[in-house]
Formats: sequence, structure tokens, C-alpha cells
Amino acid sequence: MVVRELLLGPKRFTDIRASLPSLSPDVLAQRLRELERTGVIQRRTLPPPAGSQVYELTDAGLALEPVVIALGRWGGANAPPPRDGDGMSFDSHIVSLRTLFDPALADGFDVRLELRLGEHRFRAEVADGRFEVERGEARAPDAIIDTDAGTLIALAHGRRELADAVRAGDIDIEGDEQAAARFLGLFPLPEPAA
Repeated sequence: MVVRELLLGPKRFTDIRASLPSLSPDVLAQRLRELERTGVIQRRTLPPPAGSQVYELTDAGLALEPVVIALGRWGGANAPPPRDGDGMSFDSHIVSLRTLFDPALADGFDVRLELRLGEHRFRAEVADGRFEVERGEARAPDAIIDTDAGTLIALAHGRRELADAVRAGDIDIEGDEQAAARFLGLFPLPEPAA
């Protein structure tokens, strides 16, 4: 879970803790020490004026991304339906897009988007059957999708219709609306395991 939370970039201890509320601070500190000792993560101090200490994945930690994605795909097909109160962290929602991206649905489709999710900004790009998403604003995006993480995931997983979300004012799309709509269809949920 810690590796998953750091896939999108460095975080402070308090940010990781907020994303993993079921872990006590002591258990999280222990996990971070173990991951640092084994070379999966490293600590660094941000330059002034921030001066905050952050944790980030090393190259060895980044190499775990395919494993995290594979576990997410397996979990999507085999996990029981979520219960009320079982929430995913914000970064888990974004990583789930990487997990469920279907390259076959993206055949011949190249797009650059900016995802605005509250105060969070992400560059998302589909090109040559690959999907990349990272923190930050997109330069010259084809479209900007402005919504919240829950609406984005509901649309991407086919649990909500785009027209309904637009009518309700839960999403705003600037630029190429057709490209944004196609993008949202690239992340189908896997069929449940027997």
C-alpha cells in the first residue's frame, strides 16, 4: 500500500498517513523504515522554503509498479464488492486508471488531457496504446476534465453516464469533448471471477 501511495510522486509522512488511515502512525513508521532499509524508498528534504521531509520511490521501488498494477487487476476481478466505509485513497483512484487501462480500446487514439480534481492537477496522455498519468498541469491539452475523483472513477468504470454527469454539473469538459468521452471509456472494470 505504501508503494502504491508513492507511485505518483513523493509524499510527506502526514500525507501517506492520511491516505492509509487504517495504519497506526507507529506501524506506518515501521513500514517506512523497512522499505527504506531494503532500498525501495528513500527520504529527502525539499529545498527551502518548504524544507519538508518526503518519502519517494527509488528506481527499485518504481520497478514494483507492474506488480502493483497486476495485483490491482487481480483484486478488481476477485475482491468482494466494497462495503460502506471502505474507501480508496485519492492516489488509489488515480492508480486504478493505470491498472484498468485497456490498450485495445485505445487503438489508434492519441490524446493529451489535464485532469482537474479539486486542487489536484494531473497530466494524462494516451499514445501508441500506452497510458501515462502524473501530477502537474498539461501543456496544450486536447481537453481539460474538471470533476472530482469519485465522479471520474464512476465514469471511467462505466457506473455513470457522461451525459448524466454533465447535466448534474458534476463534470466540466473544456476542449475536445469527443476525445474526453473516448478517454473515459478506456478503463473498464474486469469481469468478476467465477
